Amino acid sequence: MVKGKESKERLRSIKIDNILTNKYLAIPIFLSVMFLIFWLTFNVVGAFLSDSLSEGIDILIAKVDLFLANYGINPVIHSLITDGILTGVGNVLSFLPIIVTLFFFLSILEDTGYMARIAFVMDKPLRKIGLSGKSFVPMLIGFGCSVPAFMATRTLTSERDKKLTILLVPYMSCTAKIPIYAVFAAAFFTKQRALVMIGLYIIGILLGIVFSVIMKNTRYQGKPIPFVMELPNYRLPSARSVLLLMWEKAKDFIERAFTVIFLSTIVIWFLQKFDIRLNEVTNSADSLLAHVGRLLAPIFAPLGFGDWRAATALVTGFTAKEAVVSTLSVLLDMNASEMAEGLSQIFSPLSAFSFLLFTLLYTPCMAAVATIKRELNSGLKALTVVIMQCTVAWLVAFVFYQLGSLFL
Repeated sequence: MVKGKESKERLRSIKIDNILTNKYLAIPIFLSVMFLIFWLTFNVVGAFLSDSLSEGIDILIAKVDLFLANYGINPVIHSLITDGILTGVGNVLSFLPIIVTLFFFLSILEDTGYMARIAFVMDKPLRKIGLSGKSFVPMLIGFGCSVPAFMATRTLTSERDKKLTILLVPYMSCTAKIPIYAVFAAAFFTKQRALVMIGLYIIGILLGIVFSVIMKNTRYQGKPIPFVMELPNYRLPSARSVLLLMWEKAKDFIERAFTVIFLSTIVIWFLQKFDIRLNEVTNSADSLLAHVGRLLAPIFAPLGFGDWRAATALVTGFTAKEAVVSTLSVLLDMNASEMAEGLSQIFSPLSAFSFLLFTLLYTPCMAAVATIKRELNSGLKALTVVIMQCTVAWLVAFVFYQLGSLFL
């Protein structure tokens, strides 16, 4: 028997793993790394680039507005282009730098081999809530987008683990919600912006853990499947793969902005511009959209945001979570730089955080629900996930707002 000589890369990886996969240090190091990434993304690099792009979009909208006014175009078409399309889509696009920056850092972690270590480290904690380390991969993907996260559960050989993981993925906050968090954090929690963003992610994870423990001891009793994986050697990240992932995420975000968001902003603009008799309204409170929103507003009143505009934004968020921001910008008739002032008309800091909790937890988007239906092969189960998420979101936001009202 001839024992092969271990490479320098392998020996170096073992030395690094003695620290990064240490029984006591692994999770604190991982949390510290994620905190640094979120701080750089939401407070430094991503925030600066996002603010710069937002200013550029505002300048573009102002120039288009002036051009259309000088051209003498029909006022309705003028309003559709500036107040509807450009304002709605522009406000969503201004958050593109934040998403690209976040995935720049995450792709570096993945390319170095660190993410594989985290899956290994998380196996033991996940077993305590009824899952194995294999479930960590779909859940991690869920922080990017829920659709591929649900599809990634196909790698789980246990049907029990697959179903439980699908139920947990919606608690992992996807990037589509970042524009909502960023707008509200900038408007109400300027100095604590990064802390609020990180807090929402942690709240989602903790609630997912609680939910998993409940399901483990009730509906999905049993043991998770064994988890075996080979840890790759640490290596320097490839510039090509990092840039490719950034491009894929940017392209996906832009496609959504110019398809789903584009169409939803036109629909929202139309419903907000005309009344039941299709007469143009001067006050959006008399519009078709206001009538729909007022029917739903009482449901959200105990959560602190009973305004019809907030209710309407949540409904459009079912098509795509980015639509929440574009809807509010259209309804408030404000560009990205003025959103803080407009939101203060509807929300207080307490109700704003309650709204953030609700958007964090309520139903996944339409595409994600369709994927759940396909993966579970059941429309009823997909509907159950929607109802379950909305119920959890309502209860959490209700408890937070009511308790907050007692102390603040």
